[in-house]
Amino acid sequence: MSKAYVALESTVIAHGLPWPVNFKTALAMEEVVKREGAVPKTIGIINGNIKIGMTKDELKYLATTENVMKVGTAEIPVATAMKNNAATTVSATLRLSAREGIEVFATGGIGGVHRDVSWDVSQDIIELSKTDMVVVSAGVKSILDVEKTLEFLETFQVTVIGYQTDSFPLFHCRYSKYPLNITVETPEDIAAIFKEKRKLGIEGAILVANPIPEEYEVPYDELIKYVEMAVSEAKAKGVSGKGLTPFLLGRLSELSDGKTLEANVALLKNNASLAGKIAKALKKA
Repeated sequence: MSKAYVALESTVIAHGLPWPVNFKTALAMEEVVKREGAVPKTIGIINGNIKIGMTKDELKYLATTENVMKVGTAEIPVATAMKNNAATTVSATLRLSAREGIEVFATGGIGGVHRDVSWDVSQDIIELSKTDMVVVSAGVKSILDVEKTLEFLETFQVTVIGYQTDSFPLFHCRYSKYPLNITVETPEDIAAIFKEKRKLGIEGAILVANPIPEEYEVPYDELIKYVEMAVSEAKAKGVSGKGLTPFLLGRLSELSDGKTLEANVALLKNNASLAGKIAKALKKA
């Protein structure tokens, strides 16, 4: 591929953000990628057709249509065979974009291990261990068990790199108590590591942990208070599975008077920007 491409997921459009913030953010992320000199490709499934890049009308359709499936890698064939509309999670976006030769993907935060002993572990981790891609995220959502998620990433040999940080970011919050062993300062560093990884035949993704811009972060103590309240409510209502993350993010936004929603949008744009820079650097490396 001669151009620098950046994959973007569609779950944030259909399930992660409310209307019209979801649609505006999808367009803004694409514009940010373009400003960095790369080509955005938002991934999704419309009426059973896999879309590697969507028109403005298609983005709006996913943002406004009800009963859009939320699919990981395992559910892709269900959505296509049944001619469903589907938003792709990190795992599905990784699988579909890698088939097209795309090397860089920007998301908000990856899925991981949920709190408590529910054995709720995201498909994202498995796909990250198998698919060659640079994935830019603001760490993992603070609603997850961060320590267990990092352990799983290490077990499945996912290379985790901090971008200008030595602390694993918590989505809405820049810092955590979890240190990172590998840190880099430039997009070119990330491109060089990814090229070397491929040359050595080591499969799997590089997860770039990119902290939310400081002016938008939610303070750690405040954030954890909201998280614990939202998790307790989810337990009381019996919310689980694919509906858990959207429920928790919605409650966090309500409990924080919109602070976490504003943070979510900011970190998505920030990740899209870094992904565009890395995609350009890969073409020059």
